[in-house]
Amino acid sequence: MKIIAYSYSDPLLETSPDQASWGWEVDQIYQDLGERSQLQQLLNDCETEPANYLLIRRLEELGDTLAQVSDRLNQLEVMGVIVIATEQKYTSEVSKFRVELLNLLQEIQRQQRSRSIRQGHARNRLEASPPPGKVPYGYRRGKGKYTIDRSTSPIVKDFFDNFLLYGSLRGSVRYIAKKYAKKISVTTGRRWLTNPVYRGDTAYQNGEIISDTHTGIISREEAAQVDRLLRRNSRLPSRTASAPHSLAGLVVCEQCQSRMIVTRVNQRYQEQEYLYLRNTNCPQSPKCRAIPYSEILEKTIEIVCRDLPLAVAGMNFPQLDTIKNSLNDKISNQQNILEQLPKLIETGVLDTETAKLRAYKLRTEISQLQAKLAILPPVNLRSVAEAVSISQFWLDLSEVERRFYLREFIRNIDIIRNGKDWDLQVVFIF
Repeated sequence: MKIIAYSYSDPLLETSPDQASWGWEVDQIYQDLGERSQLQQLLNDCETEPANYLLIRRLEELGDTLAQVSDRLNQLEVMGVIVIATEQKYTSEVSKFRVELLNLLQEIQRQQRSRSIRQGHARNRLEASPPPGKVPYGYRRGKGKYTIDRSTSPIVKDFFDNFLLYGSLRGSVRYIAKKYAKKISVTTGRRWLTNPVYRGDTAYQNGEIISDTHTGIISREEAAQVDRLLRRNSRLPSRTASAPHSLAGLVVCEQCQSRMIVTRVNQRYQEQEYLYLRNTNCPQSPKCRAIPYSEILEKTIEIVCRDLPLAVAGMNFPQLDTIKNSLNDKISNQQNILEQLPKLIETGVLDTETAKLRAYKLRTEISQLQAKLAILPPVNLRSVAEAVSISQFWLDLSEVERRFYLREFIRNIDIIRNGKDWDLQVVFIF
């Protein structure tokens, strides 16, 4: 008894299956990648020495059209080869499956139509063309790529600038609503901040990203800062990212392990306002006492000025530089290979289709490496730490500006109580 297997894979959509995945003891395996030359060889071999069984994953692998699939099934049947589709309920020698072949042919037609659409999308990816669908706000479709819409892109740019300045998503949403009458939801604003299109990249439905496909609205450095701010804000309680007070969301009472909130107190018939940090959900009895906001802020600034330079000095910058250099070297190597592809096409080493597929893979790998590089701390962290270790620097800032810098360096602030007295422990993010 002779058993053979055949598989067809489109290089634009998939890779060839593992030869050990059939689950049968197969005498010979025919594999096609892109073209069906091996299928023709299979048919020629069966004319001289017919096999007993042919294993395929799905019937539609036998051709690009329904007519081709039907014709090749008939050829195999005439030669006495029993076809078994391992991923479909079909065996050519079983009569009930032969009856169901009509239903399978309809499924094959649907699958081939779906494959044709996906192939079209895959070819667009090879050309780094934009995916189908609505164009992101701030852009319009040009000749095979996104082009900046000069009437709407300033709104997007101003949105990003405001977020980079204050680190508040909700604040940036309110800002463009007030200045441009452009109303968007917070969810839409978050999508803007994370959308690769605004960074000059194109993202596809399969999750892959190709870098530098068009002009970005923000630079690579600004994109890296946006990502750091989003990661920083994700550690904070909901809504505190846009709170007007710099300590909001950072202070934790060590005694009851609860986060403290900023509360306002006004005396009757007086306009003066007093701020306190209070734990409204304190489980202790008696409850932990509220502490004046200004005292904790003053103490926090004192500790930051004293301890931040020491914390930054303890970081392993040589190791960080090694990681960055390694990533940059890998990016440079991939770019060098990318630049050599046109010469390989001219010399005939690669055909155009293979070169496009290779270029696509190289560009997605470069995008992945750039993403790893972007999440690393900035190289100027030491100089920034020296600047913010001066107390006058903090006194000259507004509360919103202080909020930006405190959250850039601080993970949380622990209040350590000792009766009516208290002390602070500042936990940095590195």
